[in-house]
Amino acid sequence: MSNKLSSSVPTDREVVLGILNNSEDALNRLYTGYFPMILQFIMNNNGDEDDAKDVYQEAIIVLYNKIRSGDFELSSKLKTYIYSVCRRIWLKKLSQQSKKTTNLSELDDVVAVEVDLEQHEEKELQFEKMGSALINLGEPCKTIIQDFYIHNLSMQDICEKFGYTNTDNVKTQKYKCLQRLKKLFFQS
Repeated sequence: MSNKLSSSVPTDREVVLGILNNSEDALNRLYTGYFPMILQFIMNNNGDEDDAKDVYQEAIIVLYNKIRSGDFELSSKLKTYIYSVCRRIWLKKLSQQSKKTTNLSELDDVVAVEVDLEQHEEKELQFEKMGSALINLGEPCKTIIQDFYIHNLSMQDICEKFGYTNTDNVKTQKYKCLQRLKKLFFQS
């Protein structure tokens, strides 16, 4: 008897291998792992728990069939893939409903707050590239960029932290750092 927590989210590799090996455990963990995320999305976009269950079920079937057919390449995180498939299914359902009710304003809201699958995956890829570019950037640039853009420190804070004589020096340094980051980013 496996003492692994059945509620823990399996790794992407575990899911793919599990589905290929007909593992019920992998499917069960997939259901419990990502359903809360989809439930929240559907509830925030004019749906209820039953809708979320239906959509999630459909998405898992899509994923299952894709993996079993050998036609599955995971170009993003599995979580992103499942989210994107669910979102597409739900938007399709909403648009079908809105054709019946002709109330398109609600659908417009949903479309406005979401991004398309390709954009979502592209963004994730960009973040990964940005992460590796930042690592290769070296100090003090890495910290200056993170302090300013991630930790929202002011120029004055950074000036004091690094002992620069004035904020103009920080601005110049930040500009140089951004140029280097850009170079690294487009190389990777």
